[in-house]
Amino acid sequence: MNPAFSVIFLTTLIGAGQGLFLALMAIQSGIIAVPSASARLFFIAGDAVALAFLVTGLVASFFHLGHPERAWRAVAMWRNSWLSREVIVLPVFMAVVALHGLCLHTGFAYADQIGIAGAVLCIALFYITAMNYVCLRFLQEWATPLTIVNYTLLGCASGFTLATALAAAMEPALAPDLGRWALALTLLAASARIASLIRNARLRPKSTLQSAIGMRHPHIVQKAQGFMGSAFSTREFFHGRTRQVVQGVKWGFLLLAFVAPAVILGLGSTDGRVSLSGASIAFVTQYVGLLAERWFFFAQARHPQNLYYQAAS
Repeated sequence: MNPAFSVIFLTTLIGAGQGLFLALMAIQSGIIAVPSASARLFFIAGDAVALAFLVTGLVASFFHLGHPERAWRAVAMWRNSWLSREVIVLPVFMAVVALHGLCLHTGFAYADQIGIAGAVLCIALFYITAMNYVCLRFLQEWATPLTIVNYTLLGCASGFTLATALAAAMEPALAPDLGRWALALTLLAASARIASLIRNARLRPKSTLQSAIGMRHPHIVQKAQGFMGSAFSTREFFHGRTRQVVQGVKWGFLLLAFVAPAVILGLGSTDGRVSLSGASIAFVTQYVGLLAERWFFFAQARHPQNLYYQAAS
């Protein structure tokens, strides 16, 4: 497939925002650590940063639309379209994040309940976003539960790393515990992503040139793609990069999204002191790696139509 950078930014930005919100809820509920009485500003800032990532991701998605003014029509198919459900759940989740921050700012009594509702919506959004791709059964690389696991773990890993950086700046006592959770989630995400790479490397296409045209001859070679120039089929369903470039992106995202941040977070967790610069570098490095990972995720998917339109004469 040909990766659309608007979708790459959408999925990685909202994933980081979702992970950050879950980190805040884990602290608020006492799962990670008990915040101090002065941590209210940290939670408000966390909600604001999470909302900023969500809004930026939503704005990025509009660049993928041919007619952005018709985007509202996407909600009409919510009964049988995962995309429509995402279009509905994402703004609702954004509204709950904003309401949670507002409640903390004003001292409203039901901030905890709103936070729980937000966490449920957050997890649902991870699932719905991934199902946009899992439901495409003809793309074997996507049609696996590992896609749901990877979207969730990658978003949580980047969000917890971002939360570590925010804590290092505003609430240093929380940073070591958050750093350890970010490290654990990064290692879990790496394990799941490597598992999906191994699985996809073993896949065999269900369709071949022989089955596509109904001939059994063992030596069929495509000499032309059927077009004198570019067309929708040649632009949208194949990335046009060499195998060496794709492999380079794969090793690049493994290094940047997992190895580098894990080393930085591990060093900070060892001595119990997480610096703002170290946590910030870990997040930026990891996010750049996730951009490469998401590009590879789309590029690796082999659309059946490329049996006809991928090769050029």
